[in-house]
Amino acid sequence: MHHTPLITLLAVGLGLALLLGLIMARLRLPPLVGYLLAGIAIGPATPGFVGDLELAAQLAEIGVILLMFGVGLHFSLDDLLAVRHIAVPGALVQILVATLLGLGLALVWGWTPGAALVFGLALSVASTVVLLRALEAREQLGSSEGRIAIGWLVVEDLAMVLVLVLLPALAPLLSGEGSGASVGAILTGLGITLAKVLAFIALMLVGGRKALPWLLWQLARSHSRELFTLGVIASALGIAFGAAALFDVSFALGAFFAGMMMRESEFSHRAADETLPLREAFSVLFFVSVGMLFDPRILLEAPWQVLLTLLVILVGKTIAAIALVLAFRYPLGTALTVGAGLAQIGEFSFILASLGQSLGLLTPQGQQLILAGALLSIVGNTALFALLEPARQWILARSALARRLDARDAPLNSLPQDTPTEQLQGHVVVVGHGKIGSALTAVLDQYGAPWVALDLSRDKVDALRQAGKAAVAGDGADPMALVQAHVARAGMLIITPADPVAARHMLDCARQLNPGIHCLIHTDSETSAAALAPLGEVFVARQALINAMGQRLGGLLGHRVQALRH
Repeated sequence: MHHTPLITLLAVGLGLALLLGLIMARLRLPPLVGYLLAGIAIGPATPGFVGDLELAAQLAEIGVILLMFGVGLHFSLDDLLAVRHIAVPGALVQILVATLLGLGLALVWGWTPGAALVFGLALSVASTVVLLRALEAREQLGSSEGRIAIGWLVVEDLAMVLVLVLLPALAPLLSGEGSGASVGAILTGLGITLAKVLAFIALMLVGGRKALPWLLWQLARSHSRELFTLGVIASALGIAFGAAALFDVSFALGAFFAGMMMRESEFSHRAADETLPLREAFSVLFFVSVGMLFDPRILLEAPWQVLLTLLVILVGKTIAAIALVLAFRYPLGTALTVGAGLAQIGEFSFILASLGQSLGLLTPQGQQLILAGALLSIVGNTALFALLEPARQWILARSALARRLDARDAPLNSLPQDTPTEQLQGHVVVVGHGKIGSALTAVLDQYGAPWVALDLSRDKVDALRQAGKAAVAGDGADPMALVQAHVARAGMLIITPADPVAARHMLDCARQLNPGIHCLIHTDSETSAAALAPLGEVFVARQALINAMGQRLGGLLGHRVQALRH
């Protein structure tokens, strides 16, 4: 009987990943380690069954697309803009630092400038899959640290798109085989690439923001679960493919923006839930494919080079990220989390290594060093996250400077000491000071009602403080943030972000601190409204509009009827 490579790869790869992942879990190690070992076991460098490497890479790419699509469903454009002041300069500076470290190492080893540059660039960009897994495991995907790290990675991805376009033009110059591309050609290529990326983003913001929510609405009206799931998957893959084919944007970045635009629909949470099993299965295949690329002999043939490569990823990148986050006046805990999350490399590194080798810039040994660095850093990154809090406590206990750094943002994370007591008794806590929150606080000001705003954006909190308003920087789902907003003595809690999962956490925490508090909740879904209704007054955006228009219409008709009677 003939067995197709696809079914064979899925059966053997997923089966072995399940077995080794279960063993790792029993040993209290991350299952991720088992997935990587499964890839090594079925790779060409080990005896026995050898899976189709090209097919595995394509399946892994689908996993990255679906995963980034899911992130976009939970990560709004406002979240991305809120961290732009740190994500953009932070990512660019860290790319520069890591590239210089890798380039310097390779030049010391006697590599050519072209090989050294590709090696340094490959060590500079982190894996989205690994970071998201780590943040999800720690329930920090929607936290301030999670938003900074994800925004950081989006900027890194955009930078790598430019690198992938410019590298072929620079290859003759870097390899020493010719004069290379002229400055004009390089600038032209850069301009075209930027224009394509901006055109794609503009298209998604203008057209995608309307088309994708409309599509989900049409799919939901069909009352067919399989059609709804199919529509979501087809949209993710189709937009990712179109972004790559028409705009030269990476599959992952295209899917990320597709998810962000689909988040505008009231069915976005359903879309995320129904695609979760598929995203999980394909993300396992991603790690299996990484293991298949790895040749363990590099550990014996060049152990010191592997060690130094790993130090650049785990130590050099971590220190650079921590220093940059601290430079933007974030607390030590935030800096440690972001630094640890970015201390690994992944999918873009593999793409750069393959491109470098195809252009004759990178040797096979260089590619294996990058793969070894990726494999070991992914495993080491898990341990790094586990050591975060113990390391933070150890540093705080021994360093006065660390204690000052950890408390430097206390003025934003808690209310000033001179806040009048009457403003913190029976006041209103408003979670989220965006368009809805700012409109509601304006109404509260009109009635002279005291209020405290709780928002993730330090810029918004700082602006409110300068305007003489009471505001706290923090996540409403964090009990400590609610404590700092004095929710225990508040008369009312207003939740403006339309995130039912986060809202549930906020309500549970607020009820424990203040059982009698009155809660007003904003959501964009009737399904979410039904789930949150027992916990407070829920306002659905569409239903609120219908009620307001209905009241206005009734008033107009009432006046008309009275006028006719008279």
